[in-house]
Amino acid sequence: MAISDMNSLLNFTTFQNVINNQLSSTAVTRNGINPATEEPNLEVPIATKEDLDNAVQAARTAFKSWSKTSFQERRAALHAYANAIEANIDGFSKTLTMEQGKPLSQSRTEVGMVGTWIRGLSSIEIPTNTIEDTEDRKIIQRYTPIGVAGAIVPWNFPVLLAIGKIVSAVYTGNTVIVKPSPFTPYCGLKLAELATQFFPPGVIQCLSGDDSLGPMMTEHPGIDKISFTGSIATGKRVMASCSKTLKRVTLELGGNDPAIICDDVDVDAIIPKVGVLCYLCSSQICMMIKRLYVHEKIYDQFLHKLLAFVKTLKVGDGTETDVFFGPVQNKMQFEKARNLLNSISTEKLKAVLGGSVEESKGYFIQPTIIENPPESSRVVQEEPFAPILPVMQWSDEEDVIQKANAMGTGLGASVWSKDFGRATHIADQLESGMVWVNTHFDVLPTVPFGGHKQSGIGVEWGLNGLLTYCNSQTQWLKQTL
Repeated sequence: MAISDMNSLLNFTTFQNVINNQLSSTAVTRNGINPATEEPNLEVPIATKEDLDNAVQAARTAFKSWSKTSFQERRAALHAYANAIEANIDGFSKTLTMEQGKPLSQSRTEVGMVGTWIRGLSSIEIPTNTIEDTEDRKIIQRYTPIGVAGAIVPWNFPVLLAIGKIVSAVYTGNTVIVKPSPFTPYCGLKLAELATQFFPPGVIQCLSGDDSLGPMMTEHPGIDKISFTGSIATGKRVMASCSKTLKRVTLELGGNDPAIICDDVDVDAIIPKVGVLCYLCSSQICMMIKRLYVHEKIYDQFLHKLLAFVKTLKVGDGTETDVFFGPVQNKMQFEKARNLLNSISTEKLKAVLGGSVEESKGYFIQPTIIENPPESSRVVQEEPFAPILPVMQWSDEEDVIQKANAMGTGLGASVWSKDFGRATHIADQLESGMVWVNTHFDVLPTVPFGGHKQSGIGVEWGLNGLLTYCNSQTQWLKQTL
């Protein structure tokens, strides 16, 4: 398998579907919206069922040979691909800010993580497990690629989450069809276009579409696995649709992450960390801190200093210097956030920062902090996916653990304390797929992540994530008849 040395810079002014290593448009196109300006972005295709059928056929054909390549060959192609993405970091970062709205500094961080994820995931050895080995027989468990994977990517991290799915699929010997969110199709299309330089036709493809494309993929009999990242409500529909053909499915869904701050912390030291981890990407990350529980002994001091810190963070268009808060990504999310903000007055809550929407161009939500709302309030019960943060007091350890675990979700949670034993004792009782002590949202490509309860099915990344793209095969090998 030849690996291209082209490594050329991409043109980020035209965007087309990638089917069988060919760029193609469609008779009907659409435009994404720049969330900072509400102006239309460039045209992108609206893929048809025929486009999907063609991509599936190309993927199934490519699978026959790609699945027979070695891990070393796949790793070499992926590393060359990583180098090419890094050579295009400026174009990807500017395009990401244009379509997603996050500040350019955060876009560069996301794109900059891609190389680490590609090299990290492709460094993991897929084991063959020997269960029994005697003179008479050998029993082994091995892992084989499933076939054609469908990667349904969300709009909050459209580059890194696409890459996580792409690499997990192709490194384990599968082919993949990527469906970016209709809100953020641009970087996904360019990732697939760049991949044509390094992978055979049909291995990595990408289709831009409208809301009809996802159901077409989940129902398509030629797609063997779906990896979906998105909302709980949509995840349930994905799972139901996949059941019709018994597709393998991985779901990474929403969360309402609690953080428990103990009374012994150094408030001045952790405020900048906690503040960023509550509001990064305008809180549009499934594993951001969404519920902040602060011990009553330090509550007033903590709240005052958190408020002062957040006030220093600039709100604006992500292309402006030193902006931390860009807009929320789309009008739908903007209206959901506005509706949640309305509950502050109807439920008679106290907003010590923000709490209303300033009329301006762009989908901007000012950072909001709600002081000690009741557990029953909407701002506590609902995942805002916008910079709206409830900060509650706690005094009893058993009680705060119960509140942290009370949701139907269980994606991430954290505990902050100088007493490591105390912190880990609390952490051990939290019902979440990811639990951190004295940090939050730490991730690595070699570490699996996924949710408990309604936050998902299965995991992404790490060895366990890679194995979700594989079938387990047990071989009973008798030496003699």
